[in-house]
Amino acid sequence: MQILKAQDMGMCFGVRDALAKTQTISNPVQVTIFGQLVHNPVVNRRLAARGFGMVDERSRDRLPDSTHVLVTAHGISEKMRSALLAAGKELVDTTCPLVKKAHAAAHRLQEKGCHVIVIGTPGHVEVNGIVEDLNSFTIVESPATVQTYPFTKLGILCQTTTPSTVAAAVRAKVAKLNPQAHIQFIDTVCQPTKDRQTALEELLNQVQAMVVVGGQNSNNTRRLVDRCHQRGIPAWHVQCAAELQQQWFEGVQVVGLTAGTSTLPETIDAVYHALSTIARSPVAQPLVPSPAHRWRKRNQSSVTGSVRRHRAGTTLPANRIT
Repeated sequence: MQILKAQDMGMCFGVRDALAKTQTISNPVQVTIFGQLVHNPVVNRRLAARGFGMVDERSRDRLPDSTHVLVTAHGISEKMRSALLAAGKELVDTTCPLVKKAHAAAHRLQEKGCHVIVIGTPGHVEVNGIVEDLNSFTIVESPATVQTYPFTKLGILCQTTTPSTVAAAVRAKVAKLNPQAHIQFIDTVCQPTKDRQTALEELLNQVQAMVVVGGQNSNNTRRLVDRCHQRGIPAWHVQCAAELQQQWFEGVQVVGLTAGTSTLPETIDAVYHALSTIARSPVAQPLVPSPAHRWRKRNQSSVTGSVRRHRAGTTLPANRIT
């Protein structure tokens, strides 16, 4: 079995810088991380082992007891920032600069009198931070959820990890259903997300299956998995090498490897080495082209559906994006 790596994958500069800032904190037990620093279980376990306190992302309406509060890479609203400062908290800010740009875009659209449409995942901590400062907004996850809105001015921006294809489709659907409105679109999809999505598209033309490495609650990692399904490629979402199962790769001749923007390089390396071990096993050494390979060749130009595959005993969602 051949293993092909995506040209761009893994940790982005925003995550790297956030991790670097935690290393400068000499007494972690006095600091509470306001949520998860990044959506990566390995990183969060290490931070907890160092003594950092952590607030559940679903409980960020309650202020931490500690004086020092670390704002995560996903950012917070200005409303929440003001509440923390008013309570006497000292903030250590690790907000990704590209997330800050998305916040600034939302404020500009609101100042122009727009009803703001945020393309993103409802309930995601980054999205929550953006909309908490808005008076009039709608969160849209896909073109299927776009509606006709009773406003003459509509402003559109994106969660930073939104695939550009989804952003374009939502933008087009908003325009189609709202011909009465003046629409302003600000592209706030971050460049690392675009790079990883582009690299994935190139890789999907060459493989029969994919392994995507990242936290289960990592939005950008799940979006990579979603895209594999849309292209008709079986994909397994794993958080570490130990989750790989040899039987997944029976009959697979070429497998691709990519990872989300909060995935550590060492985790990617461990998954690659585990795949290499599987590749040398008899189960991954087909004597003739597998049925999956023949099917892929026959349908390469027309595959748009989604394929259900199992990850650690769980059925992955099929075609979450339309």
